[in-house]
This record gives sequence, structure tokens and C-alpha cells, in this order.
Amino acid sequence: MQFASKLPAVGTTIFSVMSELAARHNAVNLGQGFPDFEPPLRLREALARAVADGHNQYPPGIGVGALREQIAAKTHALYGRPTDPDTEVTVTSGATEAIFAAIAATVGAGDEVIVLDPAYDCYVPAIELQNAHAIRLPLIQPDFTIDWQRVADAIGPRTRMLIVNSPHNPTGAVMSAADLDRLAELLRDTSIVVLSDEVYEHMVFDGQAHQSVARHDELAARSFVVSSFGKTYHCTGWKIGYCVAPPALTAELRKVHQYLTFATFAPAQWALAEMLAEQPSHHLELADFYQAKRDRFRALLADTPLTLRDVPGGYFQLVDYSAVRDVDDAAFAQWLVKEVGVAGVPLTPFFQTPPDTRLLRLCFAKSDATLVAGAQRLAAIEI
Repeated sequence: MQFASKLPAVGTTIFSVMSELAARHNAVNLGQGFPDFEPPLRLREALARAVADGHNQYPPGIGVGALREQIAAKTHALYGRPTDPDTEVTVTSGATEAIFAAIAATVGAGDEVIVLDPAYDCYVPAIELQNAHAIRLPLIQPDFTIDWQRVADAIGPRTRMLIVNSPHNPTGAVMSAADLDRLAELLRDTSIVVLSDEVYEHMVFDGQAHQSVARHDELAARSFVVSSFGKTYHCTGWKIGYCVAPPALTAELRKVHQYLTFATFAPAQWALAEMLAEQPSHHLELADFYQAKRDRFRALLADTPLTLRDVPGGYFQLVDYSAVRDVDDAAFAQWLVKEVGVAGVPLTPFFQTPPDTRLLRLCFAKSDATLVAGAQRLAAIEI
């Protein structure tokens, strides 16, 4: 049977492609963004207890009450935002589900959604599935800051949503308090909603604070703020995320969520609730943990022919490979896996119109042994 694809330009995600290629060539996988070390022992033990205690059937669709209460308390403590666990917090099957549900709940046919390039690859397909249009605006290189004048010029009568991501994947750029003020100024007196992807919220470095949209009263009133337990607790395979939004937006998101996944893995929710209650310092220590990995990785890469971009947040290092090969990033990524034995991720898939740059994304959310092995292979590159 033949039919017209609703997403004709979408194939297998670049992350799966590079991980499969890494496995095939026995390469060090610095591509896909997952840790190769275990979640905290306390959390793993809590998961086993939750299973043994019988938390194995459908939980409440919006999330286990104990976990939603901990999320609300955490949001208030971190960002000064009082949050109602019953009307403003929804537990989802990963941050990706929360992002899709937020878009599907509020964006309609013919609407426009402003997306800042490079952008994580799940945004645009979700927009296109609503028969809406992604208006993609480039960030300003080399630091990937937001061109607020271009954003202002792009806002029009069809603009329904604006998506921001800080710390940013793939670049590691972070938004400032001044950015939040400018965003609020541009959206004032409009009905535009904000989708703020903050899955790396606890990985902001060098003494800086994460500027969550939840910190800003004016923006919080019109925003979906999406977070990830998978990123925070090194358990990406559990696929547990959540969304904090004002009651009216939460009600709409839940309408989609209940028919998308209905509910999220119950034992993990109970385990995370216990972890947040008994070891609340974990997420507060995460910035130092990943900054040490960032600094270690950058020191190891000093002996390679790669030029390093700054990393204010997240757990990815952009490298400029201009001194190695004058080829596009897809070709370089393939060459690097096959000939050097290291997998990275090209930036091209994050753009609508890729710039003429020579950049590759490497993940440093890895064990020291993995980082050393990858760096040793990169240092052996001959130019």
C-alpha cells in the first residue's frame, strides 16, 4: 500500500545512526548524549524496593503524587516559584514526550513556531505534525547567542509558540537574566506561549546560575518548562521527565498526555520521589560533577589537532576540526568513526540551513576511562 508520509524529510535520528556506526566499528562513542556510568546507588536501590513493594500497576496519569510534590518543592527552592503539584506539575515519559505534548496541545494548523537554530531534532517534527510551520532563526556564532532583533522581526499574527533551550543542545550556550527580560518584553501583550527545554538545568558552570524561565514571573505565566530526570540522575533509559506550567497550560498538556502515554513507569516515579526526599543535594552537586568532567576532557583534548569552543553549560563539547579535514561535518563524522575510532555527532542535522563551519559535537558525560580512550585516539590523528 502506498501513502504520503506526514514527515517525508525525517529518517533515523542522527544519534541512533552514530551509535550504531560506533558499535559496528568498535569506536569510542562520544556521540549520543547518554552517560556510560550508573545512576546513584540509592536511586537504584529505591527502584528495586518500589518493584518489591508492589508499585507495578498504572500510576495516576499525571504522575505519582509524592513525586509531583517533590518536583513542586524543588521548583520553589531552586527558582523561587511557588508551584501547585496538583495543577502545575505533570510527569511524562521523558522530556521528549513533554515537548511533543506541549506543542500538540497548543499549536494548530497554520500556526507558526519560532525555533532557534541549531535546534534539537525533536522540535520541528512535532510542529509539522500539527500542520504548523517552524520559523527557524539562526543563533549568532561563535557563541550561539540569541539575535533578539531577528526574533522581534519574526513575530507575527500567526506566531503561536517560541521554543528556547538553555543550557543549549548542541552548543552548550546558556541564556542570561537579560535574555529572559528581553523575551518577556517581546511577548508582552501577545498570546504567544513559550516552550522552555531545560533538561540540562543542573549543568551550568563556572559559578553561574541557571536562568530558568520559571524564575521570571511574567514568562512563567505563559510557559511550559520541561525537565529531565534521565539527565539529572544518569538514567536516560528510564525515560522520566516532567513539565511545570500554569494551570491552564497544564490542563491542555494533560489532554494530550493522557492519550499519548497515559502514564509513566510507576516504580521509577516512586524511586525518584524517595531520592528527592532523602538526597536532595544530588542535583545541587551536579554542576561541579560535570564541570570536573568538562575540564578533564578539555585538558585531554589539548594534545589533539582540534580547536575547542567554550562550554558554559550542558555536557557537550563542540570542536572545530578545520585543521584536520576540509570536508562537511557528516563526512568528517563518518571518517572519524571508521578511520580514528571515535564517534561524534555532526551539527548539520540541528540546522535548517547549516552554516559553512567545521564543527562536531562530543559528549563528555562519560567515565574517565572512556574520555581518556577517546582523547588518545583523537591525539593520534595525523594532519
